[in-house]
Amino acid sequence: MQSASLAASAQASSFRVLGDGEPIGAAVADPGRLLDDPGEWSAFSRPLEKRPGCWESHLVIEGMHCAACALTVEDALRQVPGVAGASVSAGSRRARVVWQADAVLPSGWMEAVRRAGYRAVPANDAFASERRRQETRKALWRWAVAGLCMMQVMMYAWPAYVAAPGDLSGEMEQLLRWASWVLTLPVMLFSCGPFFSAALRDVLQRRVSMDLPVALGMAITFVVSTAGTFEPQGIFGKEVYFDSLTMFVFFLLTGRWLEQRLRERTAGALDALMNRLPDSVLRQRADGEFERVAVRRLQSGDVVRVLPGEAFPADGTVIQGETVADEALLTGESRPLRRGVGAAVIAGSHNLNTAVLVRVERTGAATRFAQIVALMEQAATSRPQLAQLVDRLARPFLIGVLLAAGGAAAYWWADDPGHALMVAVAVLVVTCPCALSLATPAAMLAAAGTLARQGVLVRRLGGLEALAQVDTVVFDKTGTLTRDAMVLQAVRTREGLSRDEALAMAVALAQQSLHPVSRALVAAAQGAGASPWLAQQVQEISGQGLSGLVNPPAGQGGGTQELRLGSQAHCGVSVAAAAGPHVVLSGAQGWLATFELGEDVRADAAATVAALQAQGIAVRILSGDAEPAVARVAGQLGILEARGGCTPQDKLAFLRSAQQQGHRVAVVGDGLNDGPALAGAHVSFAFGQAVPLAQAQADFVVLGQQLGAVAGAIRLARRTMQIVRQNLVWAVAYNAACVPLAVAGWLPAWLAGLGMAASSLLVVLNALRLAVDASHKEVI
Repeated sequence: MQSASLAASAQASSFRVLGDGEPIGAAVADPGRLLDDPGEWSAFSRPLEKRPGCWESHLVIEGMHCAACALTVEDALRQVPGVAGASVSAGSRRARVVWQADAVLPSGWMEAVRRAGYRAVPANDAFASERRRQETRKALWRWAVAGLCMMQVMMYAWPAYVAAPGDLSGEMEQLLRWASWVLTLPVMLFSCGPFFSAALRDVLQRRVSMDLPVALGMAITFVVSTAGTFEPQGIFGKEVYFDSLTMFVFFLLTGRWLEQRLRERTAGALDALMNRLPDSVLRQRADGEFERVAVRRLQSGDVVRVLPGEAFPADGTVIQGETVADEALLTGESRPLRRGVGAAVIAGSHNLNTAVLVRVERTGAATRFAQIVALMEQAATSRPQLAQLVDRLARPFLIGVLLAAGGAAAYWWADDPGHALMVAVAVLVVTCPCALSLATPAAMLAAAGTLARQGVLVRRLGGLEALAQVDTVVFDKTGTLTRDAMVLQAVRTREGLSRDEALAMAVALAQQSLHPVSRALVAAAQGAGASPWLAQQVQEISGQGLSGLVNPPAGQGGGTQELRLGSQAHCGVSVAAAAGPHVVLSGAQGWLATFELGEDVRADAAATVAALQAQGIAVRILSGDAEPAVARVAGQLGILEARGGCTPQDKLAFLRSAQQQGHRVAVVGDGLNDGPALAGAHVSFAFGQAVPLAQAQADFVVLGQQLGAVAGAIRLARRTMQIVRQNLVWAVAYNAACVPLAVAGWLPAWLAGLGMAASSLLVVLNALRLAVDASHKEVI
C-alpha cells in the first residue's frame, strides 16, 4: 500500500482532471499503471532529443534534510538498471533523473527512492503545496509540545539548581525527577519522531546522515536520565538531564522550522513559476459547449476559455474578448499588457481582467514556458563546485563525529560515566555539519530566485561562481547592444525645404514598403507628428528603392509630384555620401533630401557599459558587422576596444587569447549565432526574447529587453560569493570553536543544541539577505 500511495501522490497533479471520459477512479485504482503508461509520461517527463529513447524527469524529494540525504537518494537512483544519470540538490531538495524507456519504467526508480526512505513526487505536483502545509502544521504541533513540556520540566528542575544543601529532601527530589520523566515522554515519542525514524532508516540501510548523531544524542540523554530516575543510587543517579534534553529538542525544532520557512522563501521564484499552469481548462466542444479537461490533453487548434485570475494554459491567439495579461515572470515585462483579438498570449501568463477565448497554437514542451521551466529545473538540481566538495566531505565528517563522541566518552568515563555520556552527546550535537552543507546552496538558490524575479534565468548555479570573478565582458553588437530596427539620425534638405516636409514626402512612399529603412522613416514621422502626404502608383524595385506619384495634404498648395526614394543611382542624383546607411529623396527638381540612418542603440546600453566599467570590468565589442558600423556604436557607448568583421572562429580565438592572459571573460550575445563564443567563455549570457531557450548555450538567459540585467547579475554574483564565503567561515569557525569546548566538557547538551540550530539558521538568514536586499533596492 505504501508503494501505491507513493504513485498516487506522484501522479496527483497529472490526474486531478482526466478528461476524455476517463474516470478519476481509474487513476486511484491502479496508480502503477498510470506511472508506467507512455501516454502519461509527458505530464512529468520530457524526451531528450540528443539521446533517443531517454527521458528526463524532475522530482521533488520529500523527507530530505542534508547533503548526506542527497547523496543517498542519488546513489539509490543510480543503482537502478536503466537510469542513465541522476543528480540531487540538498539545497533545493530536487532531483533530475535521466532514464531509458526500454530498460526501466518510472515506477521502478520512484520505488528505489521510497526504499531509500524518501518520497519522490513530480516537480509540478499540484498537491505538493497541500502536503507542505500539512507537514508545517505537524512541525508546529511537535514544536508546541516540545515547548510546553520544556517549560514544565524546567519548572521541576529549577529547585535542584537553587536549593541549598538539605533544603530538598530525597523523596522530593525523586518526585521531581519522576514528573520530569513523565513530561519528557511526549517529547521523545512525538516531537522527536522524525529524528528517530530517519536514524532507524540509516541504521537499517547501513549509512550515515545528519539525523543519526542528533537522534543518538537524544536517545543517550534520555536513557541516562531514565536510569538516574529509576535507580538513583546507580552509576547514572547523580544527575538527570531532562531539562537539557527538552530544551535541546525545542531549540532544534525551532531552528529547523524557521530554516524550512526561509528555504521555501529563497526557492519561491522557482515554485511560483513552475506552478503557474492550471490543472485543467475549459475547452470548447464541436457543439459550442465547454467541458473541463486536463491541460495536458490540449492540442493545437483547440479553443479554450480562460477566466479572470487563471493562467493561459498554452501559447495561442485571442479570438474573442480583450483583457490584460501579466507576463512578468516569463518575459521580464513588469507592466501588465493589453491582449485583444489577434494578440498572442503565452502559456504561464495570467489573465487579469476578463474571460477570453484563445485558439491553442503550441502546447507542452513546444511552449516558451516549458523551456523556461526546463532551464530553472536544471539550475535547481545543479550543484556548484563548493557545494560538491562539501557534499563529498559530509559522510566522512559524520563518521568522524561519531568517533570523536566515542573517544570523548571513553576519556571521561573513569571520572563520571553520566558526565562522560553527556559530553559525548554535546559532541554529537554541536558538530552536526548542517550549517556547512547549507552554506553554499542556500546563498546560490537565493540569488537564483532573485535573478528569476528580475527576468534573468540561471541555467547552472556554478555560473554564479564564475560570474563573480569576471574582469572582462565581451558584447556582440547586433541584437545585443543595438535593436534589430534602424532609426533616423539626421536629415539634410535642399534650400527652401523643411525637415518635416521632406520627411512627410518620403513617408508617403515608405509606408508602402516593409523594408527596414522604410519602417524607420515611418516611425520617425509618427514621432514628429508630420502631416501625411498621399501616394499613388507606388512601385518598389528590390535593392534600389521606391517611386510613385505624391500629393500634398488637403489645404496645402502644390500639385502632384513624381518622387523617388532610395539609392543615389535609383534617384538619378549625385550628392556627397553620408558616412553610414542613408537614402535620398529626389523629384523633378533633382535632389531633395538625404536621410541618414543608424542602428538603434538600446536606451540603457550606455548606462550598462558605464556600470560595468565602474565595477572595474573591461568592456569589448566583437561583431560580424562592418568595422565602421562597429566603431560608431563603440564611440556612442564609450567602449575603447571594438572589432568588426569577426567570424565565430575569430571571436573564439580572441576569447582563448584573453583567457591565456589570465582574464575571466563573460560573453553577452543573442544566442543565435554566438554559439561557439558562448560555449568558450568562462560565463555567458543569451540576450533577447528570440533566443531558442532549449538550444541556448548560455549560463544565463535574459528574458526581457533590459541590458542592465547583465551588470546587475554581476553585482549580485559578487555579493552572493561574498555571502557564501561568510557562511563557510562562520560554519568552520563555529565547529572549530565548539568542538574543543564540547570535548572538554564545558558545553552542556542544551547549549550545543542551541548552537547547532542557531548556526544553520544564521546561514540561511545570511543567504536571505540577497532576496531582501533586492526587494528594497533595485538590483538589476
